[in-house]
Amino acid sequence: MQAVLLAAGKGTRLRPLTDDRPKALVEVDGVPLVEHCLDQLRALGASEVTLVVGYLKAQIIERLGDEYHGIPLTYTHQREQKGLAHALLTAEPHVDGDFMLMFCDNVFRANLGDVVETQREQGVDAALLVESVSYEEASRHGVCTTNERGELVDIVEKPDDPQSTLVTTGFYTFSPAIFRACRLVQPSDRGEYELPDAIALLVRAGMSVETVELEGWRIDVGYPDTRDEAERRLRAEAGASDSTLDSKD
Repeated sequence: MQAVLLAAGKGTRLRPLTDDRPKALVEVDGVPLVEHCLDQLRALGASEVTLVVGYLKAQIIERLGDEYHGIPLTYTHQREQKGLAHALLTAEPHVDGDFMLMFCDNVFRANLGDVVETQREQGVDAALLVESVSYEEASRHGVCTTNERGELVDIVEKPDDPQSTLVTTGFYTFSPAIFRACRLVQPSDRGEYELPDAIALLVRAGMSVETVELEGWRIDVGYPDTRDEAERRLRAEAGASDSTLDSKD
C-alpha cells in the first residue's frame, strides 16, 4: 500500500526548536520525527511514500533524498498553509488506490497494522485510528461519534462542546474517494480546509468509515514538553527491552 506523510508544518508551538528547521526534522531521542514516521510506514509495508512538504522543505529533501531504506520517496509542495485537506490534495497525482496517511508530528507505538488490515480485509472507504482522551483535550482534536459496531457516524474538528471523547490520532487509511471529498470541503471558521470535514462528507454520502481504537500509545509532538515526554517513553521502552535481553543472557 502507498503512503502519504504530511510534513509541511512550521511547528510554531515547538519554538525555539523550529526557528531554523522544519517540524519534521525536530529530533526525538536523536531521530528526526520524519524518520520515526517513515520507520513506522516501512514496518507496515509501504511500497512508496509521498511527503507533503512546505516550511524549509529543502532541509527535508536534502536529509532524505529520493528513497528511505529502499522505499521510493516523492515530494509535493503545499505552498500555503490552508489545512490538512488542502495538503492531502497535493499528493493526489501520486496516489493510485488505497493508501495510508500519517501526520509527521506523532510518535506511535500502537496497533497501526490493525487499521491497514481493516482497510484491506473489509474494503472500506476509510479507517481511522482513534483514542479516548479527557473532555478538555477532546476539543483540540477531531472528535468522533461511532455506533455500537465502531462505524463512524460523525466527526467534528475541534468543537467547543465535544459530543464524545473519542478523537483522531493522525493515522488513517483511505480509498481514493477521500480526494473527491477534499475538493468539496469549504473553508472552516479558521479559514482552513479541514480533513475531518472531508471524512464527514464520506459518512454523509453513505460510504463505509471504520474506527480502530488505539492499543499502545502515541504522543503528538506539538510542544517542547510533549517532545520530552516522547523521549522518556522511547527510552523507557529501550531500557525495558535491554533488561529483558540481559535476563535472557
